Amino acid sequence: MNTEIIHSEAPDIVDQLVDGVRAFNIVNMGSELSKPLTIVMRDVNDKIIAGIAGRTIYQKFLINVLWVDETLRSEGLGHKLMILAEKAAIERGCLAAQVDTLAFQAAGFYQLHGFEVIGSAPAFGKSPAQYFLFKHYG
Repeated sequence: MNTEIIHSEAPDIVDQLVDGVRAFNIVNMGSELSKPLTIVMRDVNDKIIAGIAGRTIYQKFLINVLWVDETLRSEGLGHKLMILAEKAAIERGCLAAQVDTLAFQAAGFYQLHGFEVIGSAPAFGKSPAQYFLFKHYG
């Protein structure tokens, strides 16, 4: 057996690891396709000014990132993105959503959109506290 530590992006290796987890999941939960879900907003110059990205799998919307350009915050773009993304997730059959966020980021934003904090990891050193949020649809 050889062990390797990799200090750079290795998408081919990550894909193999994900394939292994998917095979295990299929045995235990049945077949399910993980589908990306991304919505972006662009300005008149086609520059991305806001967006949300995640994926849907096993009737859940997993939010990876939501970002709004700092100069446009408080204009409701994040709210519009959440509405559009959750509508798309529900249309795909999702019954819930989940996201994690750091203490200085957006826990309050997600709570305003019906998410509940279901767990946290404490702050330490230069790492802020992290919150795990969940929302049931319907």
